[in-house]
Amino acid sequence: MRRHHARTAVLAAAALPLTACAGVTQYYEGTGLHDATAAEAVGSWDGEQQAHLTLRQDGSALIERLDGKEWDYERGWRLSGTGRWELVDREAGQQLVVDLTTRTGSDARPGAETRPGADTRPGVTPDPSANAAPTTYRWRFYVKRGQQQRLELFTFVGDPDTGTAYLLTRSPNQDPATDPEPVQ
Repeated sequence: MRRHHARTAVLAAAALPLTACAGVTQYYEGTGLHDATAAEAVGSWDGEQQAHLTLRQDGSALIERLDGKEWDYERGWRLSGTGRWELVDREAGQQLVVDLTTRTGSDARPGAETRPGADTRPGVTPDPSANAAPTTYRWRFYVKRGQQQRLELFTFVGDPDTGTAYLLTRSPNQDPATDPEPVQ
């Protein structure tokens, strides 16, 4: 009996660090929403600090100052450009997948600190490519319904243990039925 308790205590002690590393986002599967339509997603979406996403009916996307997801958010870069989007249905709920295929710009998020991965020791020349913004990128936004049953898009940013959501909401005065002009 004593051996059993000792073995259980050892297993519990070994499992504790593993579960401590498993944050909210590592187990988040989705919202369970399955009734959103591509037509509802078409239009303009706003995020923090002038982030903007325009989804067009033809599947093209205009991306402006969109932050990186998960750990990439900590790097502080924001991407702008054009790409494609699609609404996909998964068992745990729908996701809106946005692919940046042509980057037209990148800048630093206002207030972003020294980027993780940069070696800041005295006498060490940092490698600029360690935190360079990518030329292509993929976001997977979860789809949910907010107030008045309107769609909202979100992903997680930063440390997965924090579960910090990055929310995009419909631009003010945006009629979801409006079809913005295609990207040229």
